[in-house]
Amino acid sequence: LYIGNMSFDTEEETLRSLFEEFGPIVDLYLPLDRFSGRPRGFAFVTMSPDDAANAIDGTDGLELDGRILRVNEAQPKGYQAPSNDDDWGDEGEWGDEE
Repeated sequence: LYIGNMSFDTEEETLRSLFEEFGPIVDLYLPLDRFSGRPRGFAFVTMSPDDAANAIDGTDGLELDGRILRVNEAQPKGYQAPSNDDDWGDEGEWGDEE
């Protein structure tokens, strides 16, 4: 799972206790800023698929430490979800309507 929009003050134990409500956690990664040593505002949690689906339903949009969490299935780095945005032309050109 990807957990975004986290407070920089949220601690690993707080996050762990929240997600353990939905099942056992296999792994929890809370990246830290290399200069300040503080959390960067996002985290990754690994748990079983069923538990992860329940965790998404139970935590996406939840307020934690003054911030509204965004929780969804983590995607590989560089992955871009398909868009249904039809504002782009078929050829990707701007302003060439005929």
